[in-house]
Amino acid sequence: MNWDDVRIFLAVARAGQILGAARRLELNHATVSRRVAALEDALRTKLFRRLTTGSELTPAGERFLEIAERMEADMIAARAAVSGEGDDISGTVRIGAPDGFGVAFLAKRLGELTAQHRELDIQLVPVPRSFSLSRREADIAITVERPTEGRLVAGKLVDYTLGLFASRAYVDRHGLPTTPAGLSAHTLIGYVPDLIVSPSLDYATEFSPLWHSSFAISSALGQAEAVRAGAGIGILHTFVARAMPDLVPVEIVTPIRRAYWLVYHESVRPLRRIQTVTSFITRAVERERALFS
Repeated sequence: MNWDDVRIFLAVARAGQILGAARRLELNHATVSRRVAALEDALRTKLFRRLTTGSELTPAGERFLEIAERMEADMIAARAAVSGEGDDISGTVRIGAPDGFGVAFLAKRLGELTAQHRELDIQLVPVPRSFSLSRREADIAITVERPTEGRLVAGKLVDYTLGLFASRAYVDRHGLPTTPAGLSAHTLIGYVPDLIVSPSLDYATEFSPLWHSSFAISSALGQAEAVRAGAGIGILHTFVARAMPDLVPVEIVTPIRRAYWLVYHESVRPLRRIQTVTSFITRAVERERALFS
């Protein structure tokens, strides 16, 4: 069995289509198709069903995917052990994170890491979406729930809280509610329900059973900026709101608690650059744990 064929199989399985895998591998579409066919011939089974929308794994393909990922992990570990990845930490690490944590916390601190390791390239993708580590959309992901499936390494980073906030200008114009029921008389700013990436982020009813957002924004930082501009009362990350001195807490409901998890695929565990970045993030959070209380 040719390892290059297995590597191409993994790319197709992760991209869900031959064309997408070809682009990622910088190979010709026909070459990728031919190498997949060669692997199927060697295994004497079909690994993909060709559909008009892409390539779908067959049951045999699903089973082989687990084997191929173990092979990939062994190859990564072997290369890391033999080469030691050089004396310097180098290469590219992509971090996928919710925009609140990614922009408000990580972005302003990762410069310290790149200053320490000049050959290390960091890509931070702070958007309100989930990332597939098995499809290599990111090397490291910050999630709001601990993953329960897949060959993933997960560690809890920190608990954080969300509470109600308004701008001083809004309070001067409209006052503040004194009970949760009083929220219905105010303009409420929240998230777009069908775009949330995790059930744990559907928390509006924990503040008021009748919560209705007059102004919904899919970005946590977008919500914070709208509240800051005086558009209404919103549910914000406490560590984000604290950095905006023109915001005041609306203390009619106890803040709710959620958690951030640091996650990466088991296959990249041996890579020094992955361990360097995960250790840096963990230490940065630990140094400023009080910020998230």
